[in-house]
Amino acid sequence: MEDLKKFKLGELFCGPGGLACGALRAKIKDKEYCIVHQWANDYDEATCKTYIHNICEDNPDSVICKDVHFLDIEKLGEINALAFGFPCNDFSVVGEQLGFKGKFGPLYTYGIKALEIYHPAWFLAENVGGLKSANQGKAFKKILLDMKNAGYRIYPNLYKFEEYGIPQARHRVIIIGIRKDLPYEFKIPAPSGKIKTCKEALENPPIAENAANNEKTKQSEQVIRRLSYIKPGENAFTADIPEELQLKVKGARISQIYKRLDPNKPAYTVTGSGGGGTHIYHWSEPRALTNRERARLQTFPDDFIFEGSKEEVRKQIGMAVPVDGAQIIFEAILKTFAGIPYESVPANISDEG
Repeated sequence: MEDLKKFKLGELFCGPGGLACGALRAKIKDKEYCIVHQWANDYDEATCKTYIHNICEDNPDSVICKDVHFLDIEKLGEINALAFGFPCNDFSVVGEQLGFKGKFGPLYTYGIKALEIYHPAWFLAENVGGLKSANQGKAFKKILLDMKNAGYRIYPNLYKFEEYGIPQARHRVIIIGIRKDLPYEFKIPAPSGKIKTCKEALENPPIAENAANNEKTKQSEQVIRRLSYIKPGENAFTADIPEELQLKVKGARISQIYKRLDPNKPAYTVTGSGGGGTHIYHWSEPRALTNRERARLQTFPDDFIFEGSKEEVRKQIGMAVPVDGAQIIFEAILKTFAGIPYESVPANISDEG
């Protein structure tokens, strides 16, 4: 008999564990409905170490650190839930080209393959907001069609996480799929309406000086001087900066380069990059944020330890799904299966793309 209360989760392209952390925190009806880790895969060694340390330290072999192209998906183990935040690779190959379904085709096809092998009760797939318009919209339509053909009703939506109380403007397409033979209809959880500022996220409670991943970046004298002219919410091109400190980049006027946070708003999007003034900059102190501060904006708990070099950690944090946002969506899935009503809104994306 299929257990539709305790869901064994498999993950492809798992990243450092933002989705997994949110999934493990999602519990309904006194933990009767819950999600447990079964296996995960990513190609990056430091990322896998982070995932193991925080998600499954007692079962490190359940994380397979390997390029998905060479992963034997059929031997990963039975699951009844799947998550895959497939990388936003170039979808220009979508169309009539023979290589589309090939071994080195678009990475989402490995998620489709896992659906066809394991037939989980539900899945969650995640990608950047721009996915809808990739390849004139043809890529998105093809992805949704493949998910349906794998045997699922699908519920795509563009989530604006700042509307859900996440202290960061982060917009992601998330597709929930429920197996067609099951009598459950997923609904998009309603935004909370509560806006959390980046200042509140970073200062309440304060981050301990000796917190993990909290090393400060050494700023050059020139950067410190440049930042002194940039007000909260401004960047290197919108601020009134002396000519000798201006950046000589043509056409870059709306930019996150040397952009200071506005303490009265959620942060702008945390990314994995960091060079050329893209670290994210404090609203009052003349410095880039630490990785721990960036992790706070991604709603990782302070005891979530990232493994790897400072640059590797920055990339891991930037690629992750905000933990609290993931938890909201996973709890909506669990409530769907538990038959518990919750406040919802119409989807803002058609299931046809």
